[in-house]
Amino acid sequence: MPSLATTVDGLRFPNPFLIASGPPGANASVIGRGFDQGWGGVICKTVILDVSQIHNVQPRYTRLRAPGTDEIIGWENIELISDRPFHVWEDEFKAIKDRYPDRVLIASIMEQYRRDSWVEIVERCQEAGVDGFELNMSCPHGLPEQKMGSAMGECPEVLEEVCAWVMQAAKVPVWAKLTPNVTHIEDPCRAALRAGCQGVSAINTLRSVMGVNLETLRPEPTVEGYTTLGGYSGLAIRPVALRICVEIAAEIAESHPGRTLSGIGGIESGQDAAQFLLVGCHTVQVCTAVMKRGYDIIQPMCDELLAFMDRHGFATIEDFRGHSLPYFTTHADLVRRRNEARRSATHTGDERTMSGDQHWSAEEFVRQSRSLSGN
Repeated sequence: MPSLATTVDGLRFPNPFLIASGPPGANASVIGRGFDQGWGGVICKTVILDVSQIHNVQPRYTRLRAPGTDEIIGWENIELISDRPFHVWEDEFKAIKDRYPDRVLIASIMEQYRRDSWVEIVERCQEAGVDGFELNMSCPHGLPEQKMGSAMGECPEVLEEVCAWVMQAAKVPVWAKLTPNVTHIEDPCRAALRAGCQGVSAINTLRSVMGVNLETLRPEPTVEGYTTLGGYSGLAIRPVALRICVEIAAEIAESHPGRTLSGIGGIESGQDAAQFLLVGCHTVQVCTAVMKRGYDIIQPMCDELLAFMDRHGFATIEDFRGHSLPYFTTHADLVRRRNEARRSATHTGDERTMSGDQHWSAEEFVRQSRSLSGN
């Protein structure tokens, strides 16, 4: 029987599924619910020393449904980090670890661009017993004017400096959570790993506008008729998240062997998780799916991942982690491989399907597109 147990940066997880930082980890009660249901670990909603600047609004969510169905494929939020006093979190971290001493609790932390603040929050969280840190360098909305969240993570120099501050104080593993709202994800990834972080997490939400109400002519979600740019998550962002995880995993394999990657973005099933693990992730994180379907989705996700492993004869996560990564290459290499295959075998069928744009006509466009998709 395959095993989902895995050890990452010295942290022992019963399975690779973690609840990502956000509303599902907003207090000790719901974190405990996650552990009771069987999640491998929980990353709390991002905490900060001074919550006086955190003021959430209503409504702060809006959804994108698949046309003609009730299926939610995209989710936008303008939610801020935790608005609960830090001393309350300290007490709850201690209580959670007393109740679940063998489960992994990771503190997501955020601070302004001040060394003393980052060191203080790290030291106080460690005293409360957390098992690791995830540095929120990636929230795309809320407090960017104070150089926090993605405003910090979009600048590799600042990110590296802050990560170095944290690593001077941290006695437990540290992951930097990266923003996808950059041109080259390798730049902030390298910065975090140069600073000494054991790993990175990716991705946080995509900066987005869900839409405009064609009756009111106001963008959504609307608060007193106004909105702000939000963060987009859910099933629809999975292809982007996979692409970024491929780029990060390749960077780690080439230049930072031994560092780790926690994959996030549109994971709603064991099959989704398998894809992230196949491209090199060590763990996977889930947030929106928990908000949509509840904490008990963990058991079917585990069952689906186990079924995948059993079907392929994999006994552990490490047996297949990164297996698919070598199959990503350049377009020039694809051309070379295709030409070699043509030279070594006889191909039949409509060769115009594989030829240049001059053969495309209005009547044949759909047929050609379907043929080129390989379906």
